[in-house]
Amino acid sequence: MNDGHDEAGLAAATDRFDKALSRLDQSLADLTGRIQRMKRIEVDTQRLVQERARLATELDKTSARAKRLDDSAHDVSRRLVEAMETVRAVLAKTE
Repeated sequence: MNDGHDEAGLAAATDRFDKALSRLDQSLADLTGRIQRMKRIEVDTQRLVQERARLATELDKTSARAKRLDDSAHDVSRRLVEAMETVRAVLAKTE
């Protein structure tokens, strides 16, 4: 009778052990999946950081160009006003 009880206990222990191994395998598979997703996120994040840096540099260059164009437009406007004043002065003398 002890042998039957021992065998039943061994079978139950083996069954619990198999279930524990199965849960461990599933946990390992889940963890591996999360690690792979994390690596993809890290790669994507690095790519976004590089893209942001490139865009920031491009924005700085564009802003500098816009400033130069604005300064040039202001200078042209000033020169046009001076030229118009000169033309008015010449016309006023010839009248």
